[in-house]
Amino acid sequence: MPQRRLSDWDAWLASPPGQYMLHWEQAQFDRTVADIFGYHALQLGMPGIDALRENRIPFAAQLLDESASPNGNAISGNDVVGTTRQTVHCRFDELPFAAQSVDLVAMPHVLEFSNDAHEVLREVSRILMPEGKVVLTGFNPYSLWGMRQGMRRLGARPFMPRDGQFIGFQRLKDWLKLLGFEIIRGRFGCYAPPNRTERWLQRTAFMDKAGDRWWPIFGAIYSITAVKRVRAIRMVGPAFQNTAAGALAPVAAPASPSSRHRVRSAAGDAWPPTTLSIPSTHKD
Repeated sequence: MPQRRLSDWDAWLASPPGQYMLHWEQAQFDRTVADIFGYHALQLGMPGIDALRENRIPFAAQLLDESASPNGNAISGNDVVGTTRQTVHCRFDELPFAAQSVDLVAMPHVLEFSNDAHEVLREVSRILMPEGKVVLTGFNPYSLWGMRQGMRRLGARPFMPRDGQFIGFQRLKDWLKLLGFEIIRGRFGCYAPPNRTERWLQRTAFMDKAGDRWWPIFGAIYSITAVKRVRAIRMVGPAFQNTAAGALAPVAAPASPSSRHRVRSAAGDAWPPTTLSIPSTHKD
């Protein structure tokens, strides 16, 4: 990872809006992963936040890719944010894990800084077990922060990290669906305007409650939880109709006498008629 890219991201995380974002994301990860169970869990990138803090899966690891994740080489050794979790340095598009071997993957702001976000998602889908879950967070380009970031094309100073390739919420949902994931949870947050000072962030804190109700899809940050669905294959063979030898076959029931002798003529009259009129031959 270039040193400038690393320093920009670390400096932004230490700023008031960066801390504001980290506080919201930590609460979302804590709430989401608390009820996810299994045997193996991974966090990809961003060791500045402990996405698996409230999860009870026994075997968890922190993965760092210096070429793909923000502040990927900011921490060395095996300690990650006050935990004794093991750290694995690898490429996110070539994860060193067997297929269908992981139950939970947390990805805070990984796809935005990846050279090939599609390949990273494919690798995550490969290592996840059926019904395994992935939790992602990212910047929403269709927000006040995203609009402010877009003003850099006009020469304005970037508000968010300059090297991020921000992915829209709906676009990411489509990517996940193509890989067989089902979205089970989505949430937006951080509705405050792009303020750089703690004072103005506190003054506009009321917008978090208002935005969550009145313009929920325009939050600066989003969180997505998806589960990997694997459709079972049901073998369907030819439908053989085996009739036992000597089995009795149904026969047509004989017609009743009344219906057998009662026919209709070409004119449509019933024959024989119901009553017969016999002329009298007696002479007075």
